[in-house]
Amino acid sequence: MRVAVTGARGLLGSTLVPLWRAAGVEVLAWAHADVDVTDRAAVAAAVATARPDVIVHLAAWTDVDGAEGVPDRAIAVNRDGTAAVAAAAAQRGTVLAHVSTDYVLDGSAGRPLPPDGRLAPLGAYARSKAEAEAAVRMAGPWLIVRAGWLYGPGGPNFVDAMRERAAARQPVRVVDDQRGAPTPVRIVAEALYGLVAGGARGVWHVAAAGEATWWAVARAVFEACGADPALVAPCTSAELGRPAPRPTYAVLDCSATAARLGVAFPRWDEAVTAYVRGGAQAGLGLIRAAA
Repeated sequence: MRVAVTGARGLLGSTLVPLWRAAGVEVLAWAHADVDVTDRAAVAAAVATARPDVIVHLAAWTDVDGAEGVPDRAIAVNRDGTAAVAAAAAQRGTVLAHVSTDYVLDGSAGRPLPPDGRLAPLGAYARSKAEAEAAVRMAGPWLIVRAGWLYGPGGPNFVDAMRERAAARQPVRVVDDQRGAPTPVRIVAEALYGLVAGGARGVWHVAAAGEATWWAVARAVFEACGADPALVAPCTSAELGRPAPRPTYAVLDCSATAARLGVAFPRWDEAVTAYVRGGAQAGLGLIRAAA
């Protein structure tokens, strides 16, 4: 299997690329410098030259708050860039595996969000990702994997930020009115591998098991570091005053994905503790080779 990966040096891509290669996949790792997804002609030329069987589309604008100030830039990368990749994939009949986000869903019901849940993007970033999904659905063979609250060694993330604060014994205020499940990027990389290799199509959800607020996650990180969890003070989203609105309930229903792959998703708290204490990322056992 010959796979092209956009956004290969990002948080997810930096784990996915070596992991898939360890599994024997021929991976073409495309960073922004290699293929700018906002350049439609460049995308078409790259795909025509590489002739991949699958494109894993990870390239995205991920600055949620920054998108509120420059929504056109988020749209250019997330919607238009995805449309360019989708068009190039459709031209060749290449399978497109696109990674999306819980931000596109309506979490107002307060129960785990199913893959066929109603879309209700709240801010500029969320709208750009919802429109990206629409572009993917207009393409040839495709699958969408939604994930959220990701962490790992490949880029800035909440868990590592809290670990730095804990190591310095610095107090921090964290919102206690948004719920989700912090998820190691390795889980997403392995789930994508299993879904793609198994010929899956449609929309799938991937996340660690369980749920917590950001405040509870921060406390777990402090405890794993041996720092006093009382240094983590709760606050509301309104008190924090971030520019972009966030879903209050972003727990993904992953039951269909777990059944399809024949796996159980690791618990978020156990995964966070293992990562903070030893740098280990919980996986699904779908790729046995070390990477």
